[in-house]
Amino acid sequence: MAKQSKTFEASMQRLEQIVAQMEQGNVPLDESLKLFQEGTALVRSCTELLDHAELEIVKLVKTADGTPAETEYVRDDGLSGTT
Repeated sequence: MAKQSKTFEASMQRLEQIVAQMEQGNVPLDESLKLFQEGTALVRSCTELLDHAELEIVKLVKTADGTPAETEYVRDDGLSGTT
């Protein structure tokens, strides 16, 4: 199954492999079911990663009242996102 620790890009690459494998049509039913379950978990993980990224972007460009504002990006580890 997919782990949340995988990067978005690695998860997407694995998902593409799963789709290609299943599109061939020669995967046994048991294996197809396992691939489908893995793919579903990868989609969920990718969606969570994208949702988190979207929230970070929204924090950067909107104030509480919805007007645009420049704010310093602070990473989860407390370091500045700027160089």
